[in-house]
Amino acid sequence: MRNARKTATALALTAASLFLISGRQSAAQVKPQAAASALKTDAKKEELAASLEKLIPQLMTEGGVPGLSVLLIHDNKIFWQRSFGVANAETKQPVASDTVFEAASLSKPVFAYGVLKLADAGKLDLDTPLVKYLPGAYVESDERLNQITARMVLSHRTGFPNWRRGDQLKINFTPGERFSYSGEGFVYLQKVVERLTNQPLDAFMQKTVFGPLGMTSSSYVWQAAYESRKVYGHDPFGSVTGRRKPAEANAAASLHTTAEDYAKFVTAVMTGAGLRKKTAREMLTPYVKVQEGCTDCVTNPSAGALSQTVSWGLGWGLQHTADGDSFWHWGDSNNDAQAYVVAFPKRKLALMVFADSGNGHSIIPRIIDAAIGGQQPAVGWLNYDPYDSPFRVLARDILARGGAAISEYRERRKAGAAPLPEVQMNRLGYALLSKKMLDEATEIFKLNVEAFPDAWNVYDSLGEAYMLKGEKELAIKNYRKSVELNPKNEGGIEMLKKLQTQ
Repeated sequence: MRNARKTATALALTAASLFLISGRQSAAQVKPQAAASALKTDAKKEELAASLEKLIPQLMTEGGVPGLSVLLIHDNKIFWQRSFGVANAETKQPVASDTVFEAASLSKPVFAYGVLKLADAGKLDLDTPLVKYLPGAYVESDERLNQITARMVLSHRTGFPNWRRGDQLKINFTPGERFSYSGEGFVYLQKVVERLTNQPLDAFMQKTVFGPLGMTSSSYVWQAAYESRKVYGHDPFGSVTGRRKPAEANAAASLHTTAEDYAKFVTAVMTGAGLRKKTAREMLTPYVKVQEGCTDCVTNPSAGALSQTVSWGLGWGLQHTADGDSFWHWGDSNNDAQAYVVAFPKRKLALMVFADSGNGHSIIPRIIDAAIGGQQPAVGWLNYDPYDSPFRVLARDILARGGAAISEYRERRKAGAAPLPEVQMNRLGYALLSKKMLDEATEIFKLNVEAFPDAWNVYDSLGEAYMLKGEKELAIKNYRKSVELNPKNEGGIEMLKKLQTQ
């Protein structure tokens, strides 16, 4: 079973829903970071460029990333900028300096900056409950909505989930109590901004942020000019997934931009440009520490100890290390476009990486270390599986050699090799299902059953694979075992009823 409730038709969902092979490890599998290199504030441009131009293509090949745009800021100016690879693995159109990428969740800090400018103009108070600006039952029958403020939204303390299930939105804990990353909170605040300004979000952002900062290629909605300039997404197996063309803005996720445009924004944040001094400081003030074991923490208040190095400001994640204070954010759009930004204001140093692939985060930490170095605890907190992990190596091997790779893995297991984690193997199985590799997916799920015979979810997943292959009796057998181990497995119960009545 996937994280969400499954149906056979769910195979039509995007790679993000299936998690594919680009997922993060569970909290229990978080590995300590390797010793950090020194922050590279005095790097010589020629030497650094030469090393990066050699390393990055190697990482892209090994990590399966078709295209990248990388930009370095030193002394608050563009120090080095380079485009690598292709915008479309099928057409081989190259990535250029003006290529447009999906910013994904890097949309959030830009929107936050717009909100702060609205606050500076006296049109929004960061600590006034948002219901004062947007009356009505945005959340049904929950008086805690009256506590949510813009400051809570921007620092992810609303109690909202990251995204709602269906039409229902819930507040899961007392607003302001703790951190839990939420796109829904930003959408709520977007509606407030649109009502206060009496204009669609993108129109407000064009006038308030993009225009003043000279971000001429940025928009929260699709522009005709993007047709020839925007990358295509690529799933973790390298397949082209298409291009999203948002007709409606989403403050949390729909920003389209270039590395150079985003650099203009990051420079403005580092220098405090466009905001009052007090407001600029507040943007980078830590309001809440994150938990070490989760990002979306609504149902898991004890996911881990509070981080001593990673917290959240207004729109930005923050790091506090021996290298000084830095702000950062990551983007992951349906696991076919990924991005990362980190900046050290006092050092006047920043890096941004945009990838057109669901494998981007598997190589971005190596790029960060090579380009700017320093301690990067946020990378460890996000906990994406690196490109050279046993899990990713196996996934690539299966893609290349199919059943032969699985047979060799099975032999290694018989010889005493430790199994890959249950969650990772389960997600690999669903990735293979999404590629219509039913036999390979079934074998992966069988291996998971062998390794974790007391886990109800492995039987549920194997049952689904057999169902999709048309092997009804084996599907029933495994769904029955899953429900036996977990009587509350409603999805398994539903599928059993369906199969037994066919």
